[in-house]
Amino acid sequence: MCAICGCGESDNHQHGHEQGHSHAHEHGDAGLHTGPARDLSKARLVRVEQDILGRNNEFARSNRRYLSELGILALNLVSSPGSGKTELLVKTIELLQQELPITVIEGDQQTANDAERIRTAGVKAMQINTGKGCHLDAHMVGHALQDLQPEQGSLLFIENVGNLVCPAAFDLGEAHKVAILSVTEGEDKPLKYPHMFAASDLMIINKIDLLPYLDFDVERCIVYARQVNPGIKVLQLSAKTGTGMADWLRWLKASSQIAVLGSPAAESLVRGPA
Repeated sequence: MCAICGCGESDNHQHGHEQGHSHAHEHGDAGLHTGPARDLSKARLVRVEQDILGRNNEFARSNRRYLSELGILALNLVSSPGSGKTELLVKTIELLQQELPITVIEGDQQTANDAERIRTAGVKAMQINTGKGCHLDAHMVGHALQDLQPEQGSLLFIENVGNLVCPAAFDLGEAHKVAILSVTEGEDKPLKYPHMFAASDLMIINKIDLLPYLDFDVERCIVYARQVNPGIKVLQLSAKTGTGMADWLRWLKASSQIAVLGSPAAESLVRGPA
């Protein structure tokens, strides 16, 4: 996490508005980032880690209250770079935006490319550039929520920075973390990055249209994921061809129903192995 890797040191986090302008806010003494670990004693490092996560969790609780009061389903999409998160989002927006209002928060170290793709798909999006930072935090998301003002009963996607390490520890106030793993990455990712898959309620195995050309073992990947998280739900799909997208949309609608109504009937679609 950041106290160890030192990400975000002296960074300004740029927030790109849906209208195209941006502003920055800096995490100073009250922020969530710290300097390199070499400057800290081991005891001090532990305290800093606790302070970072404790402060982040305060912001996350505030975000969660706000989202809950408005019946907004917030999903934190996490993955390695290149897993297909943005393509999946674009396809999801195309298929679902006539049924549910959708808003997107995009996290990247630099550029507004992904937010522009999302806006072109027809929904509001805000880009947060983290600079040297390797993840979004709840404070950043809270500022984005103030600016975006997502609709009551809507769907909020938070596309985190591509990284399977630090985002696992940082609650953003989301209802679920969704881990996206492409078949080009290797089926042992859940064992290599267990904290991320343990923190996620859903694993999407993406780009399954490429399976005929790869040695990726889907069943072994699922076994590995459930070694670290026995309750994780698994969906297999291809955002490119549309295979499996119906299952993903069903999961989203059931999750949104729970956020809006607290519907127990939708729980079986959202939670548990499948």
